[in-house]
Amino acid sequence: MQLDFAIPGDLATLTGSYGYDRRLIAGLRARGHDIRVLALPECLPVPDGTALAEAGRTLRAARAPLLVESLALCALPPELAASLPRPLIALVHHPLGLEGGLSPSLIEHLLANERAVLRFCDHVLVSSRFTAGALATDFGVPPLRITVAEPGTDKVARAIGSGRSAADGPKLVAAGSVVARKGHDVLVAALARLQHLPWQLDIIGSLTRDPACAARLQAMIDANGLGSRVTLRGELAPGALASEVARADIFVMPSLYEGFGMVLTEAMAAGLALVSSDGGALIATLPEGAGLKVSAGEIAALTGALARVIADPLFRQTLADAAWQAGQKLQRWDDTALRVEVMLQGVIAQAGLSGDCAAAAGRA
Repeated sequence: MQLDFAIPGDLATLTGSYGYDRRLIAGLRARGHDIRVLALPECLPVPDGTALAEAGRTLRAARAPLLVESLALCALPPELAASLPRPLIALVHHPLGLEGGLSPSLIEHLLANERAVLRFCDHVLVSSRFTAGALATDFGVPPLRITVAEPGTDKVARAIGSGRSAADGPKLVAAGSVVARKGHDVLVAALARLQHLPWQLDIIGSLTRDPACAARLQAMIDANGLGSRVTLRGELAPGALASEVARADIFVMPSLYEGFGMVLTEAMAAGLALVSSDGGALIATLPEGAGLKVSAGEIAALTGALARVIADPLFRQTLADAAWQAGQKLQRWDDTALRVEVMLQGVIAQAGLSGDCAAAAGRA
């Protein structure tokens, strides 16, 4: 089977969405499929005229079937989406308009445009059941045209923990680009109320995607006298991030909204004590009993959960054991690739194409 997969910017970008894309491409190639990556302009989803023209040329010349990241596809004018090779498949991690830090007018435009563009897609691939429900309910995508392929996890050794003394307290880690949607300000506000307890926090994630947000967070850390206890580590490669997680005691996911939350399942697979918000898909990503779940954006709720986990080592161990057990039941990346393979075969068959003639259809 041949497939063109169009992605805006650099595939090596260290975010969960791009990480999903990389693993999906690797998984499909390992199953013997010819996957060609098409690079689209990085400025999507807010393109200028030049970027739109470039994206249009690249996509119209693609082979069919064509899989396009919604970060690019759902930012295109609907008439451009309608002209692309068929079958056309969108990969939606979460609706663009639900990204944090956007102006009300841009949110309205992105949501309306995404609804219009998705009407022209033959199928939609999503990374969570939560997103599938949102697209069916709020965007008018028929459920039969949606396939859920949740991210997989790798089988990893159990986290060894920080080895910090009781007097020093546990090591906390939060991972994710420092942007408004990730809720790092809520986490810092919660920990500011727990300065009487011993703990240390590392926030690992890009400080350059939204420099103003990163600057505000650092100012908040300094204003609360947490400069010696909270460190903005910046971006780390996946292997280095996994090593940091393995040497932590508590993993915190304070996001206001997530389309899935891959770093949470990765921490679960490593057997860390977990404290997570219920923002977006996180309400289902963290299974009941596998960690503490609090309402997204609620500082008091997060403060209470963190206080209990930080102050009680036995309870922390109980949470870690529960996370480890739940992590052993998570699907692997091979399962994700197989799910997408089956979807693609079905879409190709429905379109009346064979794997061999799909390329010719794309050039027609």
